[in-house]
Amino acid sequence: MAVSGETVINKLGALVALVFGFLLAAEGYRSGSAWLITAGVALLAVGIILLVLKIVRRND
Repeated sequence: MAVSGETVINKLGALVALVFGFLLAAEGYRSGSAWLITAGVALLAVGIILLVLKIVRRND
C-alpha cells in the first residue's frame, strides 16, 4: 500500500499540533498564564480535528 506525501504531511502536522498544544497548555498551567493555556488548548483542538478529518477521508 503506497502512502502519498500529502497524507504523511497531514498526519505529521496533526501529531506536531497535538504535542505542541499539550506542551503549551502544560506550560501555561505551570506558569499560571491564561493565554498560554488557551493557545495550547486551541492547538490541541486543531490537531484533533486534523486527525479526525484524516480518518473520515480514509473511511470514505
